[in-house]
Amino acid sequence: MKSNADRSTDIQSMQAVILAGGYGTRLSEETSDKPKPMVEIGGLPILWHIMKGFSAFGVKKFVIAAGYRAEVIKHFFVSYNYRSQDLKIDLLNNEIVVNEKNRDDWIIQVIDTGRDVETGARLYRLKHLLEG
Repeated sequence: MKSNADRSTDIQSMQAVILAGGYGTRLSEETSDKPKPMVEIGGLPILWHIMKGFSAFGVKKFVIAAGYRAEVIKHFFVSYNYRSQDLKIDLLNNEIVVNEKNRDDWIIQVIDTGRDVETGARLYRLKHLLEG
């Protein structure tokens, strides 16, 4: 039988695969310029809320199988720290300092698995990234 410490280590080493490649046609008024996982709830995308839920249980590694408008997902995470943290911008010296607060300790891989790809093929294209 595993101890709580062993279970905690197991969870921390787990990664979540999130399928985020569909068109979101039922939300067409929201998804013409962004994929469904990037539709906002309370000012943040659905995808972020899902990841926060996993994170609350100790999952910190994410593989996102993107497709339709994958660049929107990539851009969100590339600029995430700048949007979510306080900044000191020194225009004279061309420096930006991030004043860290409540930083998420996630490792995120956004993989463009193709625009018109079914679920099984998306997972197959990720198999080299999956642990265990």
